[in-house]
Amino acid sequence: MNVLFTASESYPLLKTGGLGDVVYSLPHALNRLGLDVRVLLPGYRDILSQLDDIQITGWLSVQGAGRMHDVRILSATHPGFELRLWIVDCAELFDRPGNPYLHPDGYDWPDNAERYAVFSRAAAMLAMDVLESGWRADVVHSHDWQTGLVPALLSVETHPPRTVFTIHNLAYGGHFSHDEFMALKLPGHWWSGEGIEFYGGFSMLKAGLVYSDVITTVSPTYASEITTPAFGYGMEGILQANSHKLHGILNGVDTSVWNPSSDPFLTAHYSARRRNPGKRKNKAALLSHFCATVTDRLLSAPLLGMVSRLVEQKGVDLVLEIIPELLTRTNANFVLLGAGHHHLENRITDLSRQHAQRVFSHIGYSEEVAHQLEAGADIFLMPSRFEPCGLNQMYSLLYGTLPVVNDTGGLADTVVDATPANIANRTATGFVMKAPTAQGLLEAVDRALDLHANTRLWNQLQRTAMEQDFGWEKSALEYILLYKNGHAA
Repeated sequence: MNVLFTASESYPLLKTGGLGDVVYSLPHALNRLGLDVRVLLPGYRDILSQLDDIQITGWLSVQGAGRMHDVRILSATHPGFELRLWIVDCAELFDRPGNPYLHPDGYDWPDNAERYAVFSRAAAMLAMDVLESGWRADVVHSHDWQTGLVPALLSVETHPPRTVFTIHNLAYGGHFSHDEFMALKLPGHWWSGEGIEFYGGFSMLKAGLVYSDVITTVSPTYASEITTPAFGYGMEGILQANSHKLHGILNGVDTSVWNPSSDPFLTAHYSARRRNPGKRKNKAALLSHFCATVTDRLLSAPLLGMVSRLVEQKGVDLVLEIIPELLTRTNANFVLLGAGHHHLENRITDLSRQHAQRVFSHIGYSEEVAHQLEAGADIFLMPSRFEPCGLNQMYSLLYGTLPVVNDTGGLADTVVDATPANIANRTATGFVMKAPTAQGLLEAVDRALDLHANTRLWNQLQRTAMEQDFGWEKSALEYILLYKNGHAA
């Protein structure tokens, strides 16, 4: 089976969130199960600079916004990929610095509609083998709004491949104006409530929902949540109408990258059966990243960590609201890693300055520090107001860093609350908030700190958490069923 993945980013070439992790890990899992998978990405400057063995496969003339683009299709390798990459190279649209979606000043690139329409048009052409390479897609698997036009474009072809569209986060809909719709010369019959029109403009994400053969999202609970007004972002009616083709498949973890027994970023390796002294050595190494001297007192106190985009969705404001009280009445310390909204960055920086011996922060993103934090912290904070799947809570479980999470999306599907009953039957793996509020978070953290003081029970929860299986093979097999039959097991 030939499968073409179309996406706007992929780890380790370029990653802004969980989408990048999935577009790396899932194709590799499918490839190992015998599928012939190609990954198609835009030719961003940061991606092109990392590729090896670049070959020109051909040229396409692609409609843009009132103009045609000569697009070069490249085939390349990268040391991190077991499979060959395809690149849509159009310097005018993609040869830019930094974040793929945002201008360095923080606003959306004004030509994003054209950029991802051109990318999608090229993807549809390649899926149909217009370059006559001898490789034609049986399935095209597209991801998030940037590739939402791909299923729509293929729907007008004769004998198109099966199309699968995955929602990684419904909050980002790829919304553009009627003027941009017209400039892109998209088919006129798409401009309707049953097509891609959305509140007077058009949505690329809606195009993927309406015209794909199969819709997936990244956890079973989130698949249910997005059909409701609370989580639907205005798309709930569309998703209800298409519920027959909507499936929730939990993301996996690439254990070749996230594995405490082999992680190259860690000071000491450890496993579910042999956690100490490895975990304690990593805690010392993490603290030494921020402190000149790591005392026994600092090392013995509970360490709460957070790795997050600094946005309200992630509940970062809730974390910042409860830290002052916890500093006053507990001996807990904090390590916070992330970047995002400036006011949240500033609040974290101020807290670190005011409590330099107890609140440590890294504004920005560091893969090395993220791995060290997962291994070195005792408790991981992830109180997201909504979370389609989430990966950090799964990393935390595998690293024995027990997560505190909100009862939503993939968090609800992966963390078993440490209630007395779940502790007794040895299924508990973390702490689930009863409400998405500061008080709800505080109560869950208090439960975690109380249990942390009970070494025997804490060790039991750590071992149960680390023995969870979040590998990609199970999810990949579910995707293969969808590719073949249009429905999962």
